[in-house]
Amino acid sequence: MKELHTFGWYAAKISPYLPKKAFQPVKSRLFGGMVYLLLTIGGILAVSLLNLHPIWNLLISVMLGFNFASLGFLGHEILHGTVVRKPWLRDALGAMAFWPLCTGPKLWRKWHNVTHHVHTQDEEMDPDAWPSLERLTKSRLLRWVYKIPFPIRAFFAFSSLSVMFTLHSIRMLAYFFKDFRPKNRSVILLQFCLPWATWIGLLLIIGWERWFFAFLLPLFIANFIVMSYISTNHRLNSLVPVNDPLANSLSVTVPKWVDVLHFHFSYHTEHHLFPAMSSKYYPLVKEHIKRMWPERYHEMPMGKALATLWKTPRVYYQQNELIEPRQGHVYGVLGNGLDPDHITYRNVEVVPFSSLEKKPMTMKKAAEKGEK
Repeated sequence: MKELHTFGWYAAKISPYLPKKAFQPVKSRLFGGMVYLLLTIGGILAVSLLNLHPIWNLLISVMLGFNFASLGFLGHEILHGTVVRKPWLRDALGAMAFWPLCTGPKLWRKWHNVTHHVHTQDEEMDPDAWPSLERLTKSRLLRWVYKIPFPIRAFFAFSSLSVMFTLHSIRMLAYFFKDFRPKNRSVILLQFCLPWATWIGLLLIIGWERWFFAFLLPLFIANFIVMSYISTNHRLNSLVPVNDPLANSLSVTVPKWVDVLHFHFSYHTEHHLFPAMSSKYYPLVKEHIKRMWPERYHEMPMGKALATLWKTPRVYYQQNELIEPRQGHVYGVLGNGLDPDHITYRNVEVVPFSSLEKKPMTMKKAAEKGEK
């Protein structure tokens, strides 16, 4: 592996070439959020109050799913402080944007800003990192999952994208809850329960059939869109001892109009270099990264990235490779032998599942200061 550098090292090299306005909040992003909010309210009212043909309900439901996802992307940006800086306003707007995805702002900032961004692709400390073979041996559940043939696992892994953000958010609530000070735990629970109470209340008012089109199907669609990005952010990259965004992150490319609608969420390496910068300026950051470190930067079309995920396993082997435990097939990662156009593997001898130790899996939490 090439020498690793921290995100601060890269940021210091690029910052002198960026305009001062790039480091200021961009409040105009809220206009896009207002459009999505009005479309969302209008769509839900149409499904709830009008006796529409199921085809129209389905089309509105798809539109709502796209809106839910886009509001989530905006919420992500808001809670990084790149739209407004006042904490109370930031959290209020972030809560509104994340309302359809039922994720509270204080939990998100603890999970995503304070932990994931600081410890990206650290197996022990990043709550979003995928496991190594060593961790696999310590988890009975993971050992059972990885006995399932690879093609079947790949199919269900992609199907699960439609629920994975919601499920992982609930898991993060349980995982981080005790880390918050007792006086803040009620706020965390309130921020989690209020969105769900809203949507369950809507179910009781309009009935199951209309609720399916007004919320449940859009939630599945939004999960799939959001997780299509998130699943490509780091899962083809190495686990790393140093938080180096050019080693541990991937930017994907999508049509420009999609980038506009999704608030440039595709620029993920750029985001990890400058998380407190509005994504409006990430295309400019990309230009400088590719000028300074073209051989280290990872990007590929979204479709190719998802196809590569489908064709490779998700268990790390010695940090810089991925392994299929049943067969002992070892694949490279980006920057370490993975060619998305010609995916190959080598064989290693693996220990039979029956002899793997049966210790419960543990996950070390980072001892950092932040959202409490």
